[in-house]
Amino acid sequence: MKNLRKNFELFCMKNRNKGIPNLMLYISLGTAVVYVMSSMFGNTYLYGLLYFDRSLILHGQIWRLFTYPLTYYNSNLLLTAITLLCYYSLGRAMENIWGTLRFNLFYLTGVVMMDIYCLLFGGQASVYYLNMSLFLSYATLYPDAHFLLFFIIPIKAWIFALFDLVLVLLGLFTSPFPYNLFPVISLANYFLFFGKDVLNVIPVSWRANARRLFRKKPKGQKGRTIHFDAGSYEASHATPKAPYTHRCTVCGRTDVSNPELEFRYCSRCKGYYCYCQDHINNHSHIQ
Repeated sequence: MKNLRKNFELFCMKNRNKGIPNLMLYISLGTAVVYVMSSMFGNTYLYGLLYFDRSLILHGQIWRLFTYPLTYYNSNLLLTAITLLCYYSLGRAMENIWGTLRFNLFYLTGVVMMDIYCLLFGGQASVYYLNMSLFLSYATLYPDAHFLLFFIIPIKAWIFALFDLVLVLLGLFTSPFPYNLFPVISLANYFLFFGKDVLNVIPVSWRANARRLFRKKPKGQKGRTIHFDAGSYEASHATPKAPYTHRCTVCGRTDVSNPELEFRYCSRCKGYYCYCQDHINNHSHIQ
């Protein structure tokens, strides 16, 4: 599985510019057009032509499998505009760091997984939780980014991400079946693309404390006194040379184990910390 993920990431990196660029721009604009025509002009024909309907899909209207993301609806026009702008900004930021191909696959996989679930168990597919997973994904890539709560209070993205997870857990018990499992489908897509990188949403200090807390001590090892010879201190205390030149602080990959990767040093971290091309813009800065 580890090699499969590595090969997938390498494939996406080599073909990062393939696919539909600015995908979230087209989705946001398309959603806005459907919303305006359906709400302001009282014309629901376009909405009725695009939304997910299991019976109509089984009768041949297969375009509904991919057009329902354009049928987001909220009665508040201002809130809808802010929401679509937010979705576009998050998607654009993810595409910048992931590349066009990987972001396209992320969104398409989420849509298809929701399609399969609704075709099997019923219910009207909604893109709401898929778009919410965009926020969780952004918080994983940029955990220290700030959002303004009520346009005034700055709160870090990882705090909002944890709050998002709480809402997902509440939805499992408050919504009827099959709608209560919609968040699980979106989370499955999130874990599929991030793997163990989901831990990046947790602050670095928390992860360091957890490692120290659960670190296993060797059994039967007692303290011992080491005597140093002052005359040969420099020779005995020489630091052994590492078998690599660069090592990523986040994932531990090196220029020896992964010669295809590029490595950079972060100028915002306090000290000399090296990161691979996948984490140079996707890590919590060490202060």
